[in-house]
Amino acid sequence: MTHLLSYVAVGLIGLYAVVLLMLWHFQERILFQPPVGRDMSPVSARQVRYQASDGADLFAFIVGDCAAGSTLVLVFHGNAEVSRWLVPWASKLARETGSCVMLAEYRGYDGLVGAPTYQASALDAQAALDYATESLNVAPTDIVLFGHSLGSAIAAELAVKTRPRALLLQAPFTSARAMASRMIVPGLRAIFRFISRVHFDTIARVRTLQVPVWVAHGDRDLVVPVRMGREVFAASAQPGELFVARGAGHNDVAEVGGEAYWSWLRRALGSPRAHSVTPAAAARTRSAP
Repeated sequence: MTHLLSYVAVGLIGLYAVVLLMLWHFQERILFQPPVGRDMSPVSARQVRYQASDGADLFAFIVGDCAAGSTLVLVFHGNAEVSRWLVPWASKLARETGSCVMLAEYRGYDGLVGAPTYQASALDAQAALDYATESLNVAPTDIVLFGHSLGSAIAAELAVKTRPRALLLQAPFTSARAMASRMIVPGLRAIFRFISRVHFDTIARVRTLQVPVWVAHGDRDLVVPVRMGREVFAASAQPGELFVARGAGHNDVAEVGGEAYWSWLRRALGSPRAHSVTPAAAARTRSAP
């Protein structure tokens, strides 16, 4: 019996080691999930092309008029989306706010060559920002960064490198480590830093970020729980406004939130810079009816 228990223990340890090895090897494939095939559906937006600093070819869709002095919303989408799917949302955003919207794409998505990784995502985000400032001639103070889900972490990291007018996060997760702990692997949270190549930590970023941080989340989000959105907002050094869409999941905050959601966006894009956000505004939380 003793030998049998020893064999079982060794087997379980070996299985656990294999699981950890697979997580280490495939973690970025788990995080980045480009839709299979290329979506060739036409979009009512201008496509612009540019390169990352490592030579990777990238593109983005531009919606609205990027006139001098106008607000540009630079958008980073979630892990299983492509930027062209957001064109209808961006079109309404441009109409509602008069802003110009730039929907950035990642390498490995929508026909772009390359493998999406944590490090590559930073290069791709920086390349999109560089295009906005250098080719569209938009000042960083006229740029608002917007990220959904995975894109919220990418936007938060980019915001630390450049001071945008504001940072808007929809369905943000607190950190890659916290998301990993939701997987059914015992002890993963404790050893995550030893096996992870992904270091997204939105909580840490917003704690030091001296720009307004606005957060929207669905209270029935089963992918990224709403408590994470609340935690990100609470940790922000310059909180803007938290909007919780009652009954919304991970991908339908705009649809379920309705006019209250668009009103939240209009306030976010019309808000002054961080130094003039009042304590009353900072503490504000709204919910869709």
